[in-house]
Amino acid sequence: MLHIYCPHCGEHREQEEFHPAGEAHIKRPLDPSACTDEEWGDYLFFRKNPRGLHHELWVHAVGCRKFFNVTRHTVTYEILETYKVGEQPKFTDAVTGAAS
Repeated sequence: MLHIYCPHCGEHREQEEFHPAGEAHIKRPLDPSACTDEEWGDYLFFRKNPRGLHHELWVHAVGCRKFFNVTRHTVTYEILETYKVGEQPKFTDAVTGAAS
């Protein structure tokens, strides 16, 4: 079982209190009405599924009910950090140096 630190509550809790909500740091198109159907479909449905470091959006569903981001290794399930939405991750992709 994972123990996840909520950056809002300031406590480590069991994973049963949390729910993953998908990939973090997804940028919404500035003008959705100017997007092609293909571009809009890519934004809505296509997500990265990397092997290694991944930035995910989670919600503390049973606690404070706030969203936050998690940097997790998808092979080992190790959680490297949690941070509030709007903040930047400390851990980035080792290959590109950018947030994954």
